[in-house]
Parts: sequence; structure tokens; C-alpha cells
Amino acid sequence: MHNHSHSHHHDHPHHARNNNKNGLLTALLITAGIMILEFFGGLVTNSLALLSDSGHMLSDVSALALSLIAMWFASRPPSPRKTYGYYRFEILAALFNGVALFVIAGIIGWEAFSRMLEPPKVASGSMIVISIIGLIANLLSAWVLMRQGDTKENINLRSAYLHIIGDAIGSLGAIIAGILMQTFGWYIADPIISILVSILILKSAWGVVSHSFHILMEGTPVTIDQKLVKDVLSEISGVLNVHDLHIWTITSGFDSFSCHILIKEESESQSILKEAIQRLKERFHIQHTTIQIETVDFQHKNCQTLSCSTELSEK
Repeated sequence: MHNHSHSHHHDHPHHARNNNKNGLLTALLITAGIMILEFFGGLVTNSLALLSDSGHMLSDVSALALSLIAMWFASRPPSPRKTYGYYRFEILAALFNGVALFVIAGIIGWEAFSRMLEPPKVASGSMIVISIIGLIANLLSAWVLMRQGDTKENINLRSAYLHIIGDAIGSLGAIIAGILMQTFGWYIADPIISILVSILILKSAWGVVSHSFHILMEGTPVTIDQKLVKDVLSEISGVLNVHDLHIWTITSGFDSFSCHILIKEESESQSILKEAIQRLKERFHIQHTTIQIETVDFQHKNCQTLSCSTELSEK
């Protein structure tokens, strides 16, 4: 039996991480400024749409700040007690941000329903002006994050980005509500638009929460087909079967892989090992692998419990 632990440097590219931090900090400053403007603007104009949007922006400020803190934790080096370091803190931050979006949407929806029975009068002209300023600021923050950060692959940054996009939708909704109220006197448009915004926020929140939960449950990355990985490794000459195969995500952009490969007795184990590692890197972009090579005279049983996961390994 041959055990092999193959590791690459865990750190994400330093330049990309700095870009993510800079983008988050810029977006945080912009969002905090507009949040204050919309809050006082909502009080002055008596607009629920503005107040709900400022409340959502408060969650955004918290989300952006939490994402920055998470990045700081993730940059800390591994320790004997935390061998993967603090990468998972970014996933926890994303999960918290997603839950916060659910709470904000619930509060907005509850207040909107109570206002639908007796819609209050709203200073729609001032509301429109403030909402336009908020929309511009939100779009600017989103643009900064997209330009400087990895909003597609980094779930922590994506959760913060979705908070801002939710704000932009809220600001757009407030503008539409203001126009309807100013043109037709439809003050019920304010709570109706608020409900629609809360539904859109819930949709974004569900995506972040479900993805974060999937990662925390050691689920297979959505971009990787486990069956295809097994088939690719089984095609290697000398391989009899591939079993006990696991693929999971440590944090965004950092996937890990482990498996047992049963080979023919006359096969060269190191050659098979090298080819397996190369295929995983080229076909699936998995660079952190642990592969155990076995022969017919010794086979490790498939893991059924956590006790099976602890194995001796040698580099």
C-alpha cells in the first residue's frame, strides 16, 4: 500500500485578495454615506420605500464590514489546531449575510403589509431625488466590486455584492413608486413596491444561504461532476477501480480532493499517482489532492463513518 498526500500552497493570489479588500472598502464607504442620506430622507418624506432601502443599506454596511473582517481572518496562517487556517470564516460570513438578507426582507414585508390598509402621504418629489442618488451610489459600489473583486467565484464577496444589488433594486423601486405617487396620487404604490423589493431580496438571499450551507456540509463543488472525475481517473492504465472519492470546498477558489485508487500489482504506483494528479489539475483545476494507492493484497474499506477518514500519509 502507498499513501500519498499532495499539497500545494494554500494562499490565494496576493494581488487578487488585495483587490477584493480594496473593492470592499470603497463600497463600504459609499454605502455608509448613502445609507445616512436615505434614512433621514425617508423620515423627512415619510417614505417607507426610502426607509426600507436605508434599512437594507444598514445590513449592507454590516455585510461589507463582516466580509472585510472575514478576509482578514482568512489571511491568517494555518496552525496545528487549524490546519486549513481560517479560510472557512469567509463562508461563515457569507452565510450570516444571507440570513441577514432574509431578516431585512421580512421586516420590509411586514411593515409594507401594515401600510397597505391606510397608505400614508409621501413627499414623492424629494423621495425620487434621494432614490436617484441612492441608485447611482449603489451602481457605483457594485461596479467597484465587479471591477476590483472576484464577485463570481468568491462567495464572501458575492454575498456582499448581492446586498448592494438588492439596494440598487430597492432604490429603483423607490423611484418608480415616487413617480406613480407624484403622477397619479397612488400612495399604495409605496408599500407595494416595497413588497416586490423584499421578494427579490429573498431570492438573492436563498442563493447565498444554500451555497454557503452546501460548502459547510462538504458538498461537491457545483462546477465539478464527481462521476466524471471518477471516470477520468479510472481510464488511467493500470487502475482497477477508484473508490472512497471525496471532493469538497475549503473556501471560494480552493477545492480539495481525496480518493483511494486500486491498481494492478505489476503497475508502477508513482507513475499512476503522477498521472492522476496531472489529470485532476488539467481537467478539473483541483490542485490540492490526497490520493491513496492500493493493491489487491491490501484494500482500505470504503469510509462509512468519520473514523475512517483518518489515514497515515507520507509525502
